Amino acid sequence: MRFPISDASPIRFAGPPPAACDVVVLGGGVIGVMTAWFLAEKGLRVTLCEKGRIAGEQSSRNWGWCRQQGRDMGELPIMMESLRLWKTLAQEMGEGLGFRQEGVLYLAKTEAELGKFEAWLADARAFGVDSHMMTGGAVAEKLKGSAKAWTGALFTPSDARAEPWQAVPLLAEGAQARGAVIVENCAVRRLDVQAGRVAGVFTEQGRIGCDQVVVAGGAWSSLFLRAEGVNIPQLAVLASVAATEPMAEVFAGNACDDDFAFRRRQDGGYTLAPGSGHDFFIGPDAFRHLGIYLPVLKKDFRSTAFRPAAPRGYPDAWTTPRRWGGDEASPFEATRILNPAPNMDRIARFQTFFAEAFPALGRPRLRAAWAGMIDTLPDVVPVVDRVAALPGLVIATGMCGHGFGIGPGMGRVVADLVAGGDPGHDLSRFRLSRFTDGSPMIPGPSL
Repeated sequence: MRFPISDASPIRFAGPPPAACDVVVLGGGVIGVMTAWFLAEKGLRVTLCEKGRIAGEQSSRNWGWCRQQGRDMGELPIMMESLRLWKTLAQEMGEGLGFRQEGVLYLAKTEAELGKFEAWLADARAFGVDSHMMTGGAVAEKLKGSAKAWTGALFTPSDARAEPWQAVPLLAEGAQARGAVIVENCAVRRLDVQAGRVAGVFTEQGRIGCDQVVVAGGAWSSLFLRAEGVNIPQLAVLASVAATEPMAEVFAGNACDDDFAFRRRQDGGYTLAPGSGHDFFIGPDAFRHLGIYLPVLKKDFRSTAFRPAAPRGYPDAWTTPRRWGGDEASPFEATRILNPAPNMDRIARFQTFFAEAFPALGRPRLRAAWAGMIDTLPDVVPVVDRVAALPGLVIATGMCGHGFGIGPGMGRVVADLVAGGDPGHDLSRFRLSRFTDGSPMIPGPSL
C-alpha cells in the first residue's frame, strides 16, 4: 500500500473536460468531490478539475478522523449530518471506505484540560451529541495496557474513522457514476469573467463555459482567488503524520492528548501524529494577514514552529507568481501536488510519547511518514459563501484540518448553495464578509 496519494500515483480520471457545463468545481479534495457528487445528483452538468490527483493533498494526508467532538458550534450540525451520510455511503460503497464508528477520545492530563472539554460539552449538548465525560479510572479501562494516568477524558462513541487515501478516490468514482465529469492533471488557470459575472474558466486543456464555479482548492484557494481580485486571509500550515506497522490493538477508535494522537487503521497499524503542533512557512501572505491572525497566534503560539520561507512553488513562497493570464502556465501546473517533507523531529517525539503510554507495544516501527499543508483561516472555521462582487463564484475553503470528516455534509451544503436551494444550516459563521465588516475574530475551539 502506498500512502498518501502523490504525483507518482496513476491518473484515474483522465477526462477530457467538456467545452461547456453548468458548474465547474476547482479542486479534487473531499469537499470538491462531494460537492460534485451532490450537484450531479441534482441533474446539473458538473465538471471537477483537479490540477494533480484526486485527494493528492490534504484529503489523503489527514488523520482519517470523522468527528463531531470538539467542533465549532457552527460546524457541529453539518458534521452530524455528515456522519449520517458517511453511514449511508459505507452501506453503498462497502469496506473500501474503511468507515467504522469506534469513538473519539480526548485525554486530559490536568483538571484545566478537563474544564475545557466540559465547557465544550455544555454547549454541544443542545445538539443532541452522545459525548460524555470519563473519569481517569474509566480511561484506564478503555485504553488497554496504558501506563499513563490521565485525569479523565471526553468521549463521543458515535464518532468514526475512515481511510482517507482509499475513501476519497472511491467517492470520486461515485460522483462520476452519478454523471460528474472528473479530470485530473487539469489545472484551472483563471476565471472567464464577462459583463461582471462568471462565464467560464480557462484551464490548461482549454476553456470550459459555465455559469458557476466552486473554488474548493484547499491550500491553493487564496492564490487563485487573489488573482481574481477576491482576497481571503487564508494561510497554510504543515502537519506531519506517520503510519506504523501492524501492532496489537489498544483502542479501536481515535484518541489524543496534547502530546500525541492516534487512529487505529484498517490494516492493523496506527496513524500517529502530534496531539498539537505544526510548522509554518513565513511568506508574503503571512505579513499581509498578520493583524487578523493575532488572536489565534496568541492562543496557539507555542505549538507552532516558524520557518523563514516555503519551498519553491508553494502557494505562499516568495517566488510564486501572483499574476498570470488564462493563456499562460500557472503556479498550479508548476506544482501539481504539495508534497512537503515531514518534520522528523516531531515524528520521533510522538513515537516516544506513544511508547511511553503503551510500553508493552514498544517503540512503534513506521511504514511511512508524510506531511500535508492544511488550509487555515484566522478563526479556524471555513469560508462557505457566494462572492457578492462576482456573481457565479462560490467559495468552499479553509476547512482548517477538519475537512475530511465533514466532507460529505459540507459537499451537500455547497451543492445546495450553488443550486439555489436551502442549505439546511445556518452558514453565517462561514460568511466571507466577516473579514471586512468589522466582526471580531472569535477562534473556534482548539480541541
